[in-house]
Amino acid sequence: MTAVTSAARPPATVRGWGSRQLAGTWPLLRLALRRDRVVIPLWVGVVALMVVSMPGSLESVYSTAAERADVIRQMAANGSLRATYGPVFSDSLGGLVAWRVGAYAGVFAGIMSLLVVLRHTRDEEESGRQEMLSAGMVGRRAPLTAALLAALVANAALALLITAGLAGQGAPGALALGFGTAGVGMVSATTAAIVAQFTESARLAKGLSGGLLGATFVLRAAGDSSVDDGSSVLTWLSPIGWLENLRAFAGERWWVLLLFTAAVALQGAAAYELAGRRDVGMSFLPSRPGPATGRLGTAGALAWRLQRGSVLGWSLGFLAAGAAFGGVTKGATDLVGDNERTREIIERMGGQSGITDAFLATMVGMLGMVAALYVVQSVLRLHGEETSQRAEPVLAGAVGRLRWACGHLLIAFGGAVLIMLLGGLGLAAGYGRSPGAILGACLVQLPAIWSIGALAVLLYGVSPQLAPGAWAVAGAALLLGWIGPALELPDAVLDLSPFGHLPKLPGGEMAWTPVLVLTAITTALLAAGMAAFRRRDLATG
Repeated sequence: MTAVTSAARPPATVRGWGSRQLAGTWPLLRLALRRDRVVIPLWVGVVALMVVSMPGSLESVYSTAAERADVIRQMAANGSLRATYGPVFSDSLGGLVAWRVGAYAGVFAGIMSLLVVLRHTRDEEESGRQEMLSAGMVGRRAPLTAALLAALVANAALALLITAGLAGQGAPGALALGFGTAGVGMVSATTAAIVAQFTESARLAKGLSGGLLGATFVLRAAGDSSVDDGSSVLTWLSPIGWLENLRAFAGERWWVLLLFTAAVALQGAAAYELAGRRDVGMSFLPSRPGPATGRLGTAGALAWRLQRGSVLGWSLGFLAAGAAFGGVTKGATDLVGDNERTREIIERMGGQSGITDAFLATMVGMLGMVAALYVVQSVLRLHGEETSQRAEPVLAGAVGRLRWACGHLLIAFGGAVLIMLLGGLGLAAGYGRSPGAILGACLVQLPAIWSIGALAVLLYGVSPQLAPGAWAVAGAALLLGWIGPALELPDAVLDLSPFGHLPKLPGGEMAWTPVLVLTAITTALLAAGMAAFRRRDLATG
């Protein structure tokens, strides 16, 4: 009788935590790492390089103790600069590295982590692949576990590289900065895991997760702008503020790591509980059904409906970023002071004009390089629609390939114009300057932005497998423009980026030749990409 009762009892309930819930985790983890064998090393390498390259450039800029002490005094008196970079807790070289790139390394680690988690959870469910995998011996919580473990592997590698690269500046500080950066990444990963339970769309999940990460940066910036020691309540509400208050190279506060641990544990537990209470492919906030009769009469209208949320998000982000950069520009002269090395770097990035105009040109260039990421994302929406097999039903009707593609490309290239204009308006408003010259400078960035987008079109047109390579091109341009001048890279290397050929405005002289050449290159790449797309077969899976 007892044996019958035991046999009738299931070994694990649906909501339980038995071994069935995690069955198949290791094969899924191996699959995730194999699929991301290029993307994860690329992310980790770029972020680590951004951090470990800083000591050399900062040492050449602030070579004496007096110069480093002067930076601390200037930051203490300038709220807008503290909002951008955070306070300086130490005048050591390691302390300056943590101040200059710590928050941004945390943001990039967070972006990497949320993309990894959502790629292997919500993306898989939306495409239908997860349903096929779950038909085998795969536990309900195994996909989420594999995704979080993949993010953990990426962040552990990042922490290791940062620690090894900065160990010469002080092992405890290097370890603290490495662990703190990875901590921000894992908090973002578990946040994305929760968001994935509430949305049916991977695109919406990425937007919400990215928005929450952006909110943590804003909280940190708002807190640091009001006080100069990181003690603001707003700063402590942000994981990026925790990274800052870990105080790497400045008398490390190791107990702050407990905040990361607690946040990851609590959010991870919440994500696991939610994952066990819903069906595969479903969410707790299902998408609203569309109207009974269709109202999208053209391919362009459909493309706008699919991308309008992204355009709105980027537009608001550029307006806010422009306003923040404009506020920082007010203190640019004070920050540079008599430091000739800093002046040379800013002038190399922004042109040989007055320091304020050179700083504005640098900020405009940064907006342009980030806008290239928007164009690549928008162009690759074609890739997503094709590989998810949503494009095939549209193209099976009276809509031709080129017409369908042009609807998305119009939003990609036209959206770049919109977000650059809004970024320019924010920059002018934040600085308190007439927008005419700044808007003109923003528009001059468009040929370089479009050329990267056109290269994405060519890669996608030739083969869907090549399309993600456009991210590497946009990332390389951003990396060259951001840290290339500080590393004193040769002009031949900097000129590999299309942004290196543009005139440095405002303040510099307008040169039409590079603008026209880049426009011609963009046109040729677009034509070649569309011709290749017209000839090849559509992806079937």
